Amino acid sequence: MTTGKSIVRAAGFVMIFTLIARILGFVREMVIYTWFGQSYATDAYNAAFSVPDLIYMLMVGGALSTAFIPVFSRYLANNEDGEAWKVASIVFNYTITFCLILIAVGVIYTRPLIMLLAPDLPPDYINLTILLTRVMFIQTFFMVLSGISMGVLNSKQHFTTPALGAVLYNVGIIGIGILMARYWGIMAFSIGVVVGAAMGFIVQIPALMKSGVQYSFNWNYKHPGFKQILYLMAPVLLGLSVSQINLFITQNLASGLAEGSISALKLSQRIMQLPVGIFGTSIATVIFPTMTAQMARREIPAFRRTFSLGMRAIMLISIPASMGLIALREPIIQLLFQQGQFTASNTQATAEALLWYSIGLFAYSSLQIMNRVFYSMEDTITPVIVAIISVAVNVGASLWLIESMQHGGLALAFTISGITNLLLLLAIFKWRLKSIDGARIMRSVIISTGASLVMYFVVQFVITGLTPLLYWATKLNQLIIVSAGIGIGITVYAIIIILFRLEETQLIMDMLKRVLPGGKKA
Repeated sequence: MTTGKSIVRAAGFVMIFTLIARILGFVREMVIYTWFGQSYATDAYNAAFSVPDLIYMLMVGGALSTAFIPVFSRYLANNEDGEAWKVASIVFNYTITFCLILIAVGVIYTRPLIMLLAPDLPPDYINLTILLTRVMFIQTFFMVLSGISMGVLNSKQHFTTPALGAVLYNVGIIGIGILMARYWGIMAFSIGVVVGAAMGFIVQIPALMKSGVQYSFNWNYKHPGFKQILYLMAPVLLGLSVSQINLFITQNLASGLAEGSISALKLSQRIMQLPVGIFGTSIATVIFPTMTAQMARREIPAFRRTFSLGMRAIMLISIPASMGLIALREPIIQLLFQQGQFTASNTQATAEALLWYSIGLFAYSSLQIMNRVFYSMEDTITPVIVAIISVAVNVGASLWLIESMQHGGLALAFTISGITNLLLLLAIFKWRLKSIDGARIMRSVIISTGASLVMYFVVQFVITGLTPLLYWATKLNQLIIVSAGIGIGITVYAIIIILFRLEETQLIMDMLKRVLPGGKKA
């Protein structure tokens, strides 16, 4: 059984590796946009991820991982290791086979797929998108291998090596891109994606071998564990398909807007996803096996407490992160990206989208836990039904808002969809469990929101007064503004929050203590 201390320590290490990976992700984006700006070339590059990412998400990224971990963990919890590895082998064999088939189909039909997903790009850039997509299909194979490996390692309570894989993924893209962009153009970064994906899987192999892996050439599709995984996967697969269709519709609409609109949306969403990935995904990833084991043993009070503490911790961080991004969105984008071919107008376009994305940051962070709550109960149908409703909301809002707000409307529609998704899942979860510790969660939300609003106005006051006083080099001025804004914002928020002595505050502090130099390692 995973102890509270081990959850804290594991979550802390995953957060650190995730932070490094996200920082490298920004370095990757900085390099790409410095070379090419927000242009049709970067639109083509971003669009080229669509079909390869779809295959990965359908095969492993969402459907298999959420279905595999509960079943595999249950066998391990019941000391049936032999059956657990049989199931893992069957899953591996079928997944790799279908992955290769889908890649082959994708390579053959790349052109009609791209014409469906980004039809309004200029013809030359449609051809470029097709070429980049075919290169990125190689990445998909390694990403599928990494996804299966991560599912096994996470079930064995090993989280750091898969998180390290994400770091190496970005290292590969940056390295190949910097070395070869002058010769291969934007193609260098697509090849870097393949190299990074391969590195991300290779680093997991030693840990996978130490986990006691027992592979067998087993194709027994009648195995009860495999049948249970298929049963759990089916609705998740449907939900992911709907979600991907939603993303494709957004991309289709954005391809008809001004040059660089796809890139502005992708970049601003990546900025918004930074706190989601560092805190929301890290905490949810670590507590998912614990919630699964607690539900398998019918330890409902412990299950409820794990959920409540995780949700409150995510809210404690995501709400101020949202307000901080809104306050500092332009200075951050100027500091990180406004150089080379990335212009002031690119900054404005990205900042507008980031404003509307940031409003929904708390919802998408919380959904990292909410979806896993239902998966841990082996209910993959409810999240799918809710996702379908949310996607319908997103599509409707996109079609309504794009006329008046252009790409900003697409970002706002995404936020409205996420908030709808979260509220519906919370309502259903409360109906199921009767009590979800809602009073404590709401109290935490109110306190976090109040403290975040105070922080926001203080940060705005500081940067407004500080900006006219700076006469140094442009990048130095931007660095001072961003650093001062972040530093003062964290200080103000921390002082207010500490006064309330929230349990989740201690959780976050413990997580940091266990990964910072000199911190406790127990």
